[in-house]
Amino acid sequence: MNFNRPLILASSSPRRQYLMKEAGFTFRALSPDIDESFPPDLAIHLVPKYLAKKKAKVFEDMLFDEIVISSDTVVILKEEILNKPLNRNEAIEMLTKLSGQTHTVITGVCLFSKEKMDCFDDQTEVTFKILTQEEIEFYVDQFKPYDKAGAYGAQDWIGLVAIKKIHGSYFTVMGMPMHLVYEHLKNF
Repeated sequence: MNFNRPLILASSSPRRQYLMKEAGFTFRALSPDIDESFPPDLAIHLVPKYLAKKKAKVFEDMLFDEIVISSDTVVILKEEILNKPLNRNEAIEMLTKLSGQTHTVITGVCLFSKEKMDCFDDQTEVTFKILTQEEIEFYVDQFKPYDKAGAYGAQDWIGLVAIKKIHGSYFTVMGMPMHLVYEHLKNF
């Protein structure tokens, strides 16, 4: 899908780039270099939009006619954000927590141009089957999910064998709610 203005995808995520290409968008991908911290008193459901906005604003000084699309995904289990794991042990710990549980994935998106900003989010509930220690360690060792919130990718082996149920958009879990991105871009 071609829009009248050039698009910048503010992401180095191969999954987000894949989804944008599959949806027919022409864009340039640039990686925002930000500190992904957020205020400790910020409500956890607002964190993805906050970080998406922070990523978009990195490109504020270089915009002419472009629209920046940025996003951030968080995995929330029992009011705790499971960020990207720092190492093997953290990844195993996160997946152990998610085993047999239903968690929430929220992806925040920000569309940003010289003229305006439009930030929105989407939420999906994901239920995992009970995982064995062997399955968890196999996944972490083979797929090294250190760049993924909650230490997993729904499109990876773990998603194929462990996700029992999804209530909401699969693409939100992958990191980009394409149905909303498309609608918001049409009206931007």
